[in-house]
Amino acid sequence: MDNKIPNMDYDADEVINEFKEKIKWPKSDEVTAVVKPSKMPLRVFISLIITAIAGGVAYYMMLPAFNIKDTQMYLFLLLLVVVFMAAFALVCRANKKIERKEYVKKKSLVPVIIAGVLVVIMAIGYVTGVTLFRAKSYSELLTISDGNFEKDFKDISYDKVPRLDANRAHALADQQLGSLEQYKSQYVVSDNSTQINYKNTPCRVAYLQYADFFKWMNNTKNGTPAYMLIDLVSQKVTAVNCVDKFGEGIKYSPAELFNEKLIRHLRFQYPTALLDTPNFEIDDNMHPYWITAVLDKTIGLYGGTDVKGAIITDALTGKSKYYDIETVKTDKSLNWIDVVYSESLVLEQYNYHGKLQNGFWNSLIFQNDVNIASTGSGNIAMDDDVWVFTGVTSAESDSSNFGFILINQRTKEARYYKSAGATEISAQQSATDAVQNYGYQATFPILLGIDGNPTYFMSLYGDSNTVKGYAFVSLKDKTVVGTGLLDTAKSDARALNNAIESYIDALKEKGIAENVDKSNIIVDESKISGSNQNDITNSTDSNSSTESEQKPSANETTASGTITGTVDDIKTSVNDGNSVYYIKVDGKYYYINVGDCMEVMLVNKGDTVEITTDGGKGTFIAAKNITVK
Repeated sequence: MDNKIPNMDYDADEVINEFKEKIKWPKSDEVTAVVKPSKMPLRVFISLIITAIAGGVAYYMMLPAFNIKDTQMYLFLLLLVVVFMAAFALVCRANKKIERKEYVKKKSLVPVIIAGVLVVIMAIGYVTGVTLFRAKSYSELLTISDGNFEKDFKDISYDKVPRLDANRAHALADQQLGSLEQYKSQYVVSDNSTQINYKNTPCRVAYLQYADFFKWMNNTKNGTPAYMLIDLVSQKVTAVNCVDKFGEGIKYSPAELFNEKLIRHLRFQYPTALLDTPNFEIDDNMHPYWITAVLDKTIGLYGGTDVKGAIITDALTGKSKYYDIETVKTDKSLNWIDVVYSESLVLEQYNYHGKLQNGFWNSLIFQNDVNIASTGSGNIAMDDDVWVFTGVTSAESDSSNFGFILINQRTKEARYYKSAGATEISAQQSATDAVQNYGYQATFPILLGIDGNPTYFMSLYGDSNTVKGYAFVSLKDKTVVGTGLLDTAKSDARALNNAIESYIDALKEKGIAENVDKSNIIVDESKISGSNQNDITNSTDSNSSTESEQKPSANETTASGTITGTVDDIKTSVNDGNSVYYIKVDGKYYYINVGDCMEVMLVNKGDTVEITTDGGKGTFIAAKNITVK
């Protein structure tokens, strides 16, 4: 009986460990044979196919330039190497047999070497372009000349400078788009706009985007139908209908998703070009184009970014043409182009100049004559070009400026003006403090000259993002402030003149400009842009887009009292932040603010209306009341 009882004298852990030893995956140095998988050419071919498919998808998304100066290209090639190695291992089933795994490792030596070479090239390219070794080259990216403030700024009148910044311009454009029935549910105004000079007037142009993915699906075949043109001086917004004016919509823009997406379209056209962010602009005929700077790395492989040319792309047809930078600067037929050099690029180049002009170590240790651009930048219209301006301050302290610079965004001409005083941010704060009882905020300042005195000009805005007044602050003394408010002046032109009068009085009180003659500076209110409500700039058809068709004639008949008639046409515009309706009856437009007559929003084409007026000459007549009969 005892012989049948099993022996229970054993160690369970020992048995388990012995079992593991028998079935464990051998180490690499324990493998005595390397097995080559069968049908090796086919496996390599399949791996290449997988790599090509993955590479095609990656290229479509990443859009690297096939250019040794583009870091994206190296990352793309490294990705291909990794994908090939992973695909090769899977196809060879290296995860199933250790002998095959060792074979794949040995055959992956070539891809690993390729990846190593790419990394070495990137490292060498970076080292050869670091500021430690190339400080002089970086400091010479931007050539700066001394400017003459009185001469350069004498033709810039305070009534011709922008009264809207980018945010306020976008708010007005968005408001205007919302009043256009055919657009408002399908499109939104892009957050990105470009400041340009359109026929010597500072403007911003913004393209439209689809409201959502389903709106894109519904409209992408024809593209976006219009763009927004915002007059920064008169604060009037124009919705330019490209379909009516040019016969087709904007088919190539950042709003598209596939081949019509602008940057992808450009990459396929110019596979080796280093592309900057495209800018939306219009020519003198209001035709929309995309202006894309072609970059070059002038120091090492990746340093010293500069512009070597520009690609002009027709936003309607997608046709593109490349021009070298010297042609862009000198060809008069291209003078309508305003932005080739981005603000970020020219300010980066100035900071290199300011910090490294006396060497790399001086920029860190001694800091003799080290200066940088102050916080923030603005735009000035001068010589029919757009210039970036910013203050110049010490690298150690930005509490004050000791000068400022202007840089042309088309030619990169740079001018330095020595004039110590307040920074833009502190001037902005002074203007805000002057109207703190109203709760208004100031826009980023614009620099101009008042009787030869450098002066910051700002618009004041309220919670609704509409302009509520204007402020002038002396660059030399930020306590010298002049303001004018629409609430008290009752007109935009009068508020602007009140501000300049107040500022001149403050200059005299401080003894900065005791002999200023107001009569030589103040502009007649009737001549200030935006003071005349009769000037319609909003149009959604090609028949009302030209200046000659928009202005009333002094020889036309006078209308007064009350008239009744059928509505032939309705137009809208945004003036000084207010929606204005223009009702056409018997060949004349009667206009009224929505705030003065809410019922005008209910008027439709073909309705019979009764219009009350005070009388007036011209095609455009102010209405006191409009009611639907």
